Amino acid sequence: MNNLSFSIGDKVVYPNHGVGVIEQISSRTIGSQIERFYLLKIKASSLKVMVPFQNVGSVGLRRVIRNGEIQKILDFLMDGKCENHTDWKYRFKENSDKMRTGSLMDVAEVLKSLLLLNQTKPLSFREKKMLERARYLLVSELALAKNVAEPEVEEILTRTLAKTKLKFPEVTAEA
Repeated sequence: MNNLSFSIGDKVVYPNHGVGVIEQISSRTIGSQIERFYLLKIKASSLKVMVPFQNVGSVGLRRVIRNGEIQKILDFLMDGKCENHTDWKYRFKENSDKMRTGSLMDVAEVLKSLLLLNQTKPLSFREKKMLERARYLLVSELALAKNVAEPEVEEILTRTLAKTKLKFPEVTAEA
């Protein structure tokens, strides 16, 4: 996975932070080693992140999904199976791990499992935050992959989830 190379201007996904753009490729001398870095700007937060070339694989930096992969995500949200552990700590750790993988399918799994759970019991504050994060990561990347505005993707996801009687919770003012 370390052979992923990017160019300035490439749109990439930095796990758990979302879509970013490679703004610069630079080198620094650290001791006797010359290290090369990608400097990326995260779209949502304007956060700037330096990722050493050698860490690209381990941090999960990847390209935005292709248009063809979008249907797989939507199909999963409609028909995919989700397991939810009854133990809150175990469930939260498992979902946190999935959010960090950088895989949009893992993010979709977290979203769906939390929406299913939300039907039977109220989510904890941290799980609500994770659901919002998963929703944001999914919407922002799908919008970029489809080259459409985020509200259009929200509508597609809402219709897709409605087919399985799931819906996004109302966004509250304190969220």
